[in-house]
Order: sequence, then structure tokens, then C-alpha cells
Amino acid sequence: MAKKAKVVFACRECGYNSPKWLGRCPGCNAWNTLVEEIDTSSLKPSRRAALNEAGKPTPIREVKPLAASRLATGIGEFDRVLGGGFVPGSAVLLAGDPGIGKSTLTLQAAHRFAEAHGRPVLYVTGEESAEQVKLRAERLDCLGNALFVVAETNMDAIRNHVAHLRPALCVIDSIQTLYDQELPSAPGSVGQVRECAAGIIMQAKSTGTPVVIVGHVTKEGTVAGPRTLEHMVDTVLNFEGEKFQAYRLLRASKNRFGSTGELGVFEMRQEGLVEVANASKVFLDEFDNTRSGCAILPAAEGTRVLLVEVQALVSPSPLSSPRRRVTGLEQNRAHMLLAVLERRAGLKLSQLEVYLNIVGGVVVEEPAADLAASFAVASSATEAKLPPATVFIGEVGLAGEIRAVSHMQSRLDEAAKLGFTQAVVPRLRGENVRPPSGFKLVQINSLREGLEKFYLVE
Repeated sequence: MAKKAKVVFACRECGYNSPKWLGRCPGCNAWNTLVEEIDTSSLKPSRRAALNEAGKPTPIREVKPLAASRLATGIGEFDRVLGGGFVPGSAVLLAGDPGIGKSTLTLQAAHRFAEAHGRPVLYVTGEESAEQVKLRAERLDCLGNALFVVAETNMDAIRNHVAHLRPALCVIDSIQTLYDQELPSAPGSVGQVRECAAGIIMQAKSTGTPVVIVGHVTKEGTVAGPRTLEHMVDTVLNFEGEKFQAYRLLRASKNRFGSTGELGVFEMRQEGLVEVANASKVFLDEFDNTRSGCAILPAAEGTRVLLVEVQALVSPSPLSSPRRRVTGLEQNRAHMLLAVLERRAGLKLSQLEVYLNIVGGVVVEEPAADLAASFAVASSATEAKLPPATVFIGEVGLAGEIRAVSHMQSRLDEAAKLGFTQAVVPRLRGENVRPPSGFKLVQINSLREGLEKFYLVE
């Protein structure tokens, strides 16, 4: 008689295993995250263990380097975020909301990769049939001879396909649909996602085949499945944007082989995702400097600078506790700026509703956005227009002082390239910054000084 598998309760967030159900996970202190799973330690060793090649400790000087350091995808914005392309044997997790365009991006990247390198690429789909994938490929013009597609969810079959085809790149769409028949639990459960991902990554490392794993996102905005999934892969890419807007942003929240500050910009069209070469111009297409409450910020995203519009609306509130709504900026920092404006600059905002927004769905987290947001709020509160062709760069301190930020030269160069002629910046103290030809720098020490200079406060 076969031995019955032992049941444990696994945490969806950190993967902690408990012999009994608990309301609060001892591993990560999250509530209501334990779900019933099969204890994998009570089963026979996984077949993925056979993929491990026996080895011995080797002096690091004698370790043979990889044959190719980077494998470009052929999509410039994708390669930028990856750090130049795929590293052989690396595992990339691509996460995003449903309908955002993850399958479109991976199919286009697989097609471009196959064309660029002339080697087979395997696209494994667990959510669609091969016929459905072909319909999308026809619309995207991705019908290459080196692009192979298979509709499969069984891990054993996928291992066999990879071993037989030996692809240069493998795409798994998506990890939540796969199952390992050694585990009795259903596809998408904590144990299945963890074991299937581990098997895929182990095979990628042993064969040197880079793999892209598509993952779903929960309503809280995190990658579905155990939190350990993000620690297992080499790179985590987040595909962001509003479903009802044309622009999509690709960011790296983790990258063992490159920077996590890079940003890729795409536009969703009928023919698929198209790279946006000049993203700043796109985000400023409808900017009107004759309106109050609008300021331009040169935001640094890795090696690129994006000029985005910060909008503010200040209005009387019928409520005893006025509302504060922030989109695209860090909410706690926005509340701090409102307090500094009232205490240090003399603007009376405590009884007014304040709405802050970054146009185009862009999210800016760096402190350099403080000055632009502050001027936008002050402009809306006083109904005074900001000077034309002007950008605002600087961090605001609790004392109302303006602090220097990084990448000042590249921010000024990008602003000048797009026709701006003036920048409000912190006082430059020894920084080697050369303003572009015909470009004026308005240097200020404090927020109140800047607002007084442009007649926004008395």
C-alpha cells in the first residue's frame, strides 16, 4: 500500500510550512496566508534533482567564463531594462496585471530573438492553444521558422521538449498553469508554483538556456504565488500601465546582472507593442503652460531622463477632513510636502482638498520630484501661472531647504533638447554642471525663496 503524503500548511507569501493551520504566519507575520499543501519532503526526490551535475569546489580563477555574456532580444527597450540582453542560463520573471500585454511582449521578444540569432526558440503556452497563439502571431507578424510553440502544462513533457529541441530561449506562459505530477495539489497552488519554477530554473542553469517565466499579479499588486518565487529567479520585470491607455512601462525590481533603475517605454498598437524612442515628447504632447497647477519634472530613470508633467488641483473642501489624493508620486512624501508648504512657505492648505497626479500613468519615486510637485500645488492654490519653458528639479527638506539631486547635467541636457530654456534648481555648491547654450539656471536655497521669486507667495 502506497504511503499517504503528509499534509502541511504553506504560506503564500514566504513559503513557510506549518504542521497546523495558523491565523498568522510565523515566518513573515502576515495574516490569513496559510493554505493546505502536500509536504514535498515526504515524497520521493524530485526528478529535477537528476539535472544537477556532480561537481567539486573550483578556484574562482579556474572557472570557465560564459561563451556569450549577453544575448540581445532585438527589442531595444527590452534589452535596456535587462541590462543589454539575456545572460545564458538566467531566469527572468515577467509580472503584470491581466490584459496588460505580457503575452504580446514575450511573443514579440521570442520572434525577434529567433530572427536575430537564427536558433530555435520554444514558446510554452499553458493558458491558450497553439492555434490561438498563431492567431496572435499573425496579427503581430511573428511567424518565423525558428519560433516553436507547444501547448503544455505537464512539467515532465516540458522538460522533454526542452531537452529535445535545445532552444536558445524558452518562454513559459504562465507559471501558474504548470503542474508536476509528483505533487497531488492543484496547478497554481503554492507547492506547485514553487516546484515547477525550481525545475525550470534548474534546467536553465544546467543547459545554459535563458528562460522567461510569465507570472500573474494579485489585486494587491504583488506577484501571485509564494514570495520565494521572486528570490529564485535572477531578474524580476514588472510590466505596468493602465489597460485603457496606450503606453506601457517595463521596470526591473530585481536584476542580478544589471541595474534596477532602467525603464522601457512601449506603446500598444494594433500591430502589437512598439518601442517609444522619445518618451519625454510623448508625455508632454498635451502640455499647456497657460494653465495653473502644471509643472515639468525631468525624472531620471536609470540612464534615461523622462520629462513628465506634474499636475495639482487645490480646491475648497465641504468636509471637515479635506481629501488628499496622490497618483504617480509617493503618498507619504506628498503629505510631507503639503506640511512644508504650509509651515515653511505660508500657504494655507489645511482646509483645502489637494489632488496630485503624474500625467501618462508614470510613477516617480525619487525625491527630485519634490520641487515640481510643490510649485504645482502653489500654482494651483494661488491660480498663478508658472513661467513658460521652465523645469523644476530638487529635493525639499523638512526645514524648507532645497537639496541637490543626482544626474543634474543629464536632466538639463534633456530639457534643453525638448525646447525648455530655464530650470529652477538647488544652489550649486561646487557641482560641475554646465547649463546648455542659452539655458538659464534659477538657483534657490529654500522653497519660500523660490515661490517668492515667481510671485506665488507674498
